[in-house]
Amino acid sequence: MNRNDQMTPMERLGGFLTGGDMDRILAMPLICSMSGKCAGMTHKEKRSTAENEAKCQIEAYNRFENDVLIAEYGLHTVGKSLGSKMSDPEDAVPAIIDHVLKDLADIDQLDFERVKLKNSKDFQLHLECAKILIERMGKEVPTGTLISGPLTAVASIYPVEKLLKALRKRGEDIHKLMRLCTDALKEVHNEFVNVGSMILFCEPIASGSIISPKDYREFVLPYTIELMENIHDHKGMVCYHICGDTKKIIPEMLKTKPDMISIDNRVPIGFAKELIQPYMPLVGNVDPVETMILGTPEDVDKAVKHCIKEAYDSKNGYILCTGCDLNGNIPLENLDAFMNATRKYGKFPISSSNWE
Repeated sequence: MNRNDQMTPMERLGGFLTGGDMDRILAMPLICSMSGKCAGMTHKEKRSTAENEAKCQIEAYNRFENDVLIAEYGLHTVGKSLGSKMSDPEDAVPAIIDHVLKDLADIDQLDFERVKLKNSKDFQLHLECAKILIERMGKEVPTGTLISGPLTAVASIYPVEKLLKALRKRGEDIHKLMRLCTDALKEVHNEFVNVGSMILFCEPIASGSIISPKDYREFVLPYTIELMENIHDHKGMVCYHICGDTKKIIPEMLKTKPDMISIDNRVPIGFAKELIQPYMPLVGNVDPVETMILGTPEDVDKAVKHCIKEAYDSKNGYILCTGCDLNGNIPLENLDAFMNATRKYGKFPISSSNWE
């Protein structure tokens, strides 16, 4: 345990959820894509086995003592399981290079049995990683699994540029794909919840920077409500994150009733706080690029202080986080600075004396 902490992350989360005592604000920087850097592995080495994926998370925790470990079902696993082809870079996140679905007339040819745990090697690997993390570290630190939302899952099957046009012209087909992906994601969520993982529900394609609020309400909201209800029916906990500018859809996101909402750095944290705090905890939102990757430790310290000053008194609680996932270009010293600043400015009881 860090010498400036008095609680483990699991104890701290317990206090947060029950309104009990805490030693400091929870800090959950999204150490996901770049975690291999903490264990001296390339991204390809990290993603090759469940053991490696788990080792990278544990090594990151050993250095930073952040408050969550992350397993990576990811944004593309549904599409990859169905047959979308991925790149295989040595030290970067794989990308889809050939989508399995070229024509919406061929939806019925998709075999969603391939997404099921018994048939998907990627699903098996990521679930095994979550199991390893929970078995080895679960008494000390919680585990969350990053899983795509249904629209992002559709985008792993059918090219995004075609998908966006189809929202206008082929809505019935997109609803059909959303239904198929929603049903598939229920099993994914259930498996991770059953082993004790939180769900980190990530929906970048639903960003207000990509689709309109009207399209969100029609094509995303009803399926997301259904998925949130399913997670809660299985006694799971879920954090909902949409990348980019979500200022116009935060009220709609609240209707899905997650346990907490994470906001991108493109949304002012004070603005998000006013909308979210009456209903649930707020999570966010240090800039992952300009501050965490391109900035100095001093920049990180300043950004963490700003977020804590703006949001620490959010009525239903606040968790410090980065605005999105961090990539492998981040200087590890900036993550050290993130956690050091958390312990300095977020120490309970919080008052202006923490930063004056």
